[in-house]
Amino acid sequence: MILKDDRTDEQKLTHSWAIVAKDKFMSGWGGAKGGASRVAWAVDNYGKIPNLLGWVSNRDEMRYVNIVNLKDYRAPKGTAHFHIYVAGDGHPAFGA
Repeated sequence: MILKDDRTDEQKLTHSWAIVAKDKFMSGWGGAKGGASRVAWAVDNYGKIPNLLGWVSNRDEMRYVNIVNLKDYRAPKGTAHFHIYVAGDGHPAFGA
């Protein structure tokens, strides 16, 4: 599995809560050839999860949307590519 984690080393300690989903559009080709493409948006505060959950859930290409703790999350079997983004205060889910 290819893992792309945009968090800094410090953010890996502070941004552990995330919304994770299977990206229907990106699965099966490119970096996810032969498997699923999963994506996560990590936040520094669990209080941001409801807004982020709504934003991800409303995206047509996102399936199997879940709240996870990245400290113990393991992508399911069949995941070929997993990208972790940082959802900072300027993220569209937070009204920016």
